[in-house]
Amino acid sequence: MSETKKTAMPAAATEAAAVQLRASWDKLIAQLEEARDAIDDPKLWPPPATPRNLAEGYRYVLGFLYGSLARCLGPTQEFPYFVRAIQPLNRSTIDNADAIYLAAPIDGNYSYTIRGKAGDTRHWRGEAPVTEGRKAPHYVIFEAPSGYSGDSGSIKEMKPGSRTNCDVLDCSKLQVNADGTFEILLAPEKPEGYSGNYMRTRVTKTRTRSDGSTETKEYVTQLVMLRELCCDWQNEELLDLFIYRNDLLGKPMPTYTPEAAAQQMEDIGRFTRNQVYFWNEFYAITCEAYGDMNGDGKCFIPRNEFNRPNAASLATAGGMATNIYCGSIYELADDEAMIVELNQPIEPNYIGFHLSNMWGESLDFANYQSSLNGLQAHRDADNVLRYVIAHRDPGVWNWLDTTGHPEGYMAVRWAYSVKPTENLPWATAKKVKLSEVMQHLPAETRLATPEQRRAAIAIRQEHVQRRYRQH
Repeated sequence: MSETKKTAMPAAATEAAAVQLRASWDKLIAQLEEARDAIDDPKLWPPPATPRNLAEGYRYVLGFLYGSLARCLGPTQEFPYFVRAIQPLNRSTIDNADAIYLAAPIDGNYSYTIRGKAGDTRHWRGEAPVTEGRKAPHYVIFEAPSGYSGDSGSIKEMKPGSRTNCDVLDCSKLQVNADGTFEILLAPEKPEGYSGNYMRTRVTKTRTRSDGSTETKEYVTQLVMLRELCCDWQNEELLDLFIYRNDLLGKPMPTYTPEAAAQQMEDIGRFTRNQVYFWNEFYAITCEAYGDMNGDGKCFIPRNEFNRPNAASLATAGGMATNIYCGSIYELADDEAMIVELNQPIEPNYIGFHLSNMWGESLDFANYQSSLNGLQAHRDADNVLRYVIAHRDPGVWNWLDTTGHPEGYMAVRWAYSVKPTENLPWATAKKVKLSEVMQHLPAETRLATPEQRRAAIAIRQEHVQRRYRQH
C-alpha cells in the first residue's frame, strides 16, 4: 500500500468522526433548548410563573441534565455500576427526603451479581435496632423494572402493559450473613438448586384488555433500582455495593469510540428533554395539579385535603413497589397553617412525610425541616402523627417548613413488605390560623425550643453531607 493511501484512510476516518460528533453535539444542544422551553411555555405545563418558580425551573432542567450525564457517561449494561438517580443536585419526581436513589443499567437477558455489605441489620428482621455502632439503613428495596419512567417524554407510556417490575426484593426478605455481607443473583431464570437471594430479570405476563381479550408479553429488565431509606439520620450508614455481569467480571471494558460518544450525547439530550416534558405533563394531567383535567369535577391530587391512599406501580410513573401513597397540595397564606394527621391502623415498615415545590423537587431537607419521618416525628398517644405545615415556626416539634413557598406538594409514604388489603392508612388535612394552632392539637403535643430546632438542623446538615459524600 502506498504512503498516500496509508495516511488518507486515517484522515478520512478522523473527518467522519468529527462530523458525526459535531452533529450529535448540536443535537444535544437543541434538545436542551427544547427542555428549557418547558420552564415557561404554557403548552408544556410548567407551574405558574413567579420569580422563584422560574429560578427553580432552570435548576429543575439543569438537574435532569445532571442526572442524564451521570446515567449515560459511565455505566453500561455490560459494565454497570450504581449511580445516584436522584440527589440534592437533581431533586425531582416528588422525591423522598429520606431516600438515596441508586440505579445501575443491566440487560436482563444476562446474569449479574450484586455484592453488598451493611451495618447492623437486626431491625430488618423486626428486632430492636442496635443503639451504637454502624447501623444499616432503616429500609432497603431492590427493584428490577423493564424501563425507566419518563424516557418517552409523554404520559402515554403509562398505558397498561407498557412496563413492569420483573422482580422486587426488600430487606425483610434479604438473606444477610453475620458480618453484614450479602449477594443477590439477577438472572432470567433461577438456577436449579439455588437457594440464595435471587431476582428475576425476564418475565412473561398476560393481561386482560378492557374488551376482554388477552395480551401476553415478555418483559426484560433494563436497570436495577435501589432505594435506601434512612430514618435515624444520626446513625444509619449506607450500603457498600458492587454489581457486575457474571460473564464479564475481570475483563476489560472496550475502549471509547466516536460511535459511543455520539450515542451518549444523543441519549443525554433526549433523556433530559423527555424527562422534563414527561414530569411536567404528569403533574398537570395525571395529578391535575392546576385543575380538573378529565371533567369529573375533582383533582387526583386535591388542594388542602388528601386523596385516598393508593399503591404505586410502573403504570403510575413508578414509585416504590411496597409503598402506599397519599398526596395533597397545600395553599397557605402567611398567617395560616395546615394540620396534617397520619393514621396507620397497621404499623408499616416505614412512614415518611415530605414537602416539594410545584416542580416536584423536594424542598431543601438539609438546611430546613421540610420533612419528618416516623422516627423523627413525635407520635401522640392515640398513634396519630400530627404535623403542622407553616411558613413560620409555631414552636411545635412536628413542624414542616415551607421555606416560603405559598403552595407545594405534601407527600405521605407508608411502606409495607406485605401490603394490607384492609385497614389501610390514611391522611387528613385541616387549614387553621397560625395563631390558633395549639387549639387544634392535643395537650401532650411535643414542643421545640429554638435551641432544639438548631440542633435538629445541624443533624440534618451533617447527615445529608454524609449521605451524598463525594470523598
